[in-house]
Amino acid sequence: MAFITNQRTISVLGSTGSIGRQSLEVITALNLSVGALAANTSVELLEEQARLFHPRLVAAADPDAASRLKLRLADTSIRVVGGQEGMLEAATLPQADTVLVALVGIAGLIPTLAAIDAGKRIALANKETLVCAGELVMDRAQEKGVRILPVDSEHSALFQCLEGNRPEDVKRLILTASGGPFWGKTREELADVTPEQALNHPNWSMGPKVTIDSATLMNKGLEYIEAMRLYRMPAEKISVVIQRESIIHSMVEYRDGAVLAQLGVPDMRLPIQYALTWPERQDGPVESLDLFTCGPLHFAPPDPEAFPCLSLAVQAAGEGGTATASLNGANEVAVARFLNGEIGFNDIPKLVEKALSHAAVTPASSLDAIFAADAEARRIAAG
Repeated sequence: MAFITNQRTISVLGSTGSIGRQSLEVITALNLSVGALAANTSVELLEEQARLFHPRLVAAADPDAASRLKLRLADTSIRVVGGQEGMLEAATLPQADTVLVALVGIAGLIPTLAAIDAGKRIALANKETLVCAGELVMDRAQEKGVRILPVDSEHSALFQCLEGNRPEDVKRLILTASGGPFWGKTREELADVTPEQALNHPNWSMGPKVTIDSATLMNKGLEYIEAMRLYRMPAEKISVVIQRESIIHSMVEYRDGAVLAQLGVPDMRLPIQYALTWPERQDGPVESLDLFTCGPLHFAPPDPEAFPCLSLAVQAAGEGGTATASLNGANEVAVARFLNGEIGFNDIPKLVEKALSHAAVTPASSLDAIFAADAEARRIAAG
């Protein structure tokens, strides 16, 4: 199906989060239409967005929030729905051709599958969907003839560096990581890190969960697994390098020794825009990279002693099956507990490792198996 960018209609799932808000900035800059907006409980911001973008439908996952939002938008023609059914309705709105999934965590999985079944083009910012059920999702997309376009800066970079080249010529995918706010510190020095310190990322403006994942390097572990699924690439062909300035967003090395890299300012609006305009490129709201002022670029290998979450993700990827769903579920609980002040920074990988050690690994052949593994890992990490 051919798309004309300026006629595209987008449904944004997770519109009140960091990626969702930046996506709406891009949509405004490109003069695109919004078909649906969806979030969890942010009634005031959802109302503000609805009045600004005039979507056909607004969904709130929390039914109480949906009821309050319906009253606040009673003077408009916008339809307000709630609960899981409302989120699925937003994901499958007939008038939208593209669904941008910016929901946080495994909550993005079912709406993504629903959008695929409805034949929507998917702009995917929710890495947990592919981490937990990547093979199911990619198989479903192939069956339905649906294109999944990555919104993560690293996967957008890989996608761009792979375009026009043969998969059999790829030697390896090189994911870059900033290293987060604590790069260079020892594990002992990280023991007393506070949530406020961990949320102070040096390069990127992201939501709290992703920012903590960046600080622990779990974010890179999740992207490692995501790369395996998204590009059908074996684990041994994927590596990670620390690139402190976040100027090189990822690279692809080919069999002849050539390495292609995608560079740009660290601004999430750039990969968001490419996911919405592909295969076209358009002027947008992001400033150009100035090579004369961006400074020198620094590279280093990851430190598995200080940041074991990356190794845990690689371990789960090697185990296969539901191990990656267990990894993700335990990490979501551990990050929430850290942000709530219940555990220390170094306890995050400890809880994830505990869940991986105790949760049974079964084939990830059904959603029931995946959600069962997720629930078991959450129970272990919460204990």
